[in-house]
Amino acid sequence: MKHINIPIFIPHLGCPNQCVFCNQRLISGRSGFNEESVAPYIERVLSTAGDAECEIAFFGGSFTGIDRALMTRLLDTAQRYVDGGRVCGIRMSTRPDYIDEEIVDILNRYTFSQVELGIQSTSDAVLKASERGHTAEDTRRAVKILTDHGISVVGQMMTGLPGATPEDEIRTAQDICDMGCSASRIYPTVVFRGTELEKMYKAGKYAPMSVEEAADRSAAALEVFVSRGVPCIRIGLCESDNLHTDDSYSAGPNHPSLGEIVMSRVFLRRIKDSILNDTRGGLNGRILTVECPVGSVSKVIGNNRSNEKILRSEFGIKKLKTIENDKLLGYNIKVLL
Repeated sequence: MKHINIPIFIPHLGCPNQCVFCNQRLISGRSGFNEESVAPYIERVLSTAGDAECEIAFFGGSFTGIDRALMTRLLDTAQRYVDGGRVCGIRMSTRPDYIDEEIVDILNRYTFSQVELGIQSTSDAVLKASERGHTAEDTRRAVKILTDHGISVVGQMMTGLPGATPEDEIRTAQDICDMGCSASRIYPTVVFRGTELEKMYKAGKYAPMSVEEAADRSAAALEVFVSRGVPCIRIGLCESDNLHTDDSYSAGPNHPSLGEIVMSRVFLRRIKDSILNDTRGGLNGRILTVECPVGSVSKVIGNNRSNEKILRSEFGIKKLKTIENDKLLGYNIKVLL
């Protein structure tokens, strides 16, 4: 069954912090919030949703940090749609330092599917350089409070933050798994207009990742989630016209197919490992055949056949041939040498 999030964006209403990378007004495309528009908007989405499974999702800020009265009114509105059988649940995004026992007691009055937690990094040095305003211990405490109360947590992380190394990012992905998060998201860092990160970039104090670097670093994190059985439900920011204009985008890997490129890179890593672990001579001039899960052919070949080009360059293959195998799942492949 198709799943639809009905996103309610609440930019910065609950967040006094200003992380160096953040401009939620640009990312969400909204500069204000009108409470009266929430119910009509939900109705419009539901009117075209057909038989899709729908959730109401409060995104764009730190939902548990907004005015309590407003928060409960919004949750009451959402819960009416749950109770009426028109949506299956509620989800929201927030910060680790805006989760405590009092907040969770409030959340437990409602039908929450998941809480998305902006973890970003579990390196205190990276959190400090990014001016997050919380520590890695705050994150561990928040996840524990939520999971102890039976609330599923999606751990959001970022690659390419100021001062972060690939090793920091792999460790963050491992920590997200170790803490008990049920799903994850990976956001490669993009430099937006009007952010402290843009000032750092223009002053030569921050070097944005290229698309290639973002793909490699994000693929390494994705490999952790795949190996640990923690689904990664999104890679990269949601597409929006305003993310690519000169008024919003400054620098970094803001590619419309970045998620596909990252997933493709995981397949490439696995193909290379299979080749390097084989002891039967070279591939120069040969056709390389890869069996892959159904629906994964484009990711195995790569965006604009990029994986095939890399394999030709590094191993001298003549051609990359793919065969769908309905017995293979996820990122599992079989390389026929």
